[in-house]
Amino acid sequence: MRVIVGVDDSPCSQAAVEFVSRVSWPAETTVMIASSVDLPLSAFAMNYAAANMELGEWMDELTKHQQEVVSRDETVLRSAGLRVASCVLQGDPRETLIEEAKRQQADLIVVGSHGRTGLDKLVMGSVASHVVNHAPCSVLVVKTKGKPS
Repeated sequence: MRVIVGVDDSPCSQAAVEFVSRVSWPAETTVMIASSVDLPLSAFAMNYAAANMELGEWMDELTKHQQEVVSRDETVLRSAGLRVASCVLQGDPRETLIEEAKRQQADLIVVGSHGRTGLDKLVMGSVASHVVNHAPCSVLVVKTKGKPS
């Protein structure tokens, strides 16, 4: 079985990783931890010249941070006895997770849910909702207990 776990640096993402670590998977299961680096909306509101000069450095920092996130999550899943790899993708996480699932011929995508509603969902988008509706495979959405963040 091929499983992709979409992660960011949120408690919801951590809940998804912890869920995957507790499941009894078939013997040959491989898990790919995937994170994505995309420009925040605020980057487009900046002056074009300033954004152009600092954009490369900003993307490098975001990528470095996400590499630390996937490395941490990789350690958690390896300690649970799973075969794990990781990647940091460039672009909108809604699309990069779907493309990675196609490329890996994944059987399952696991994502956490932030539980956003209303204006927050409209502005921030919903990775989980988009992936559920467009993925080439099954999707498991892990929700956290308590108040949505």
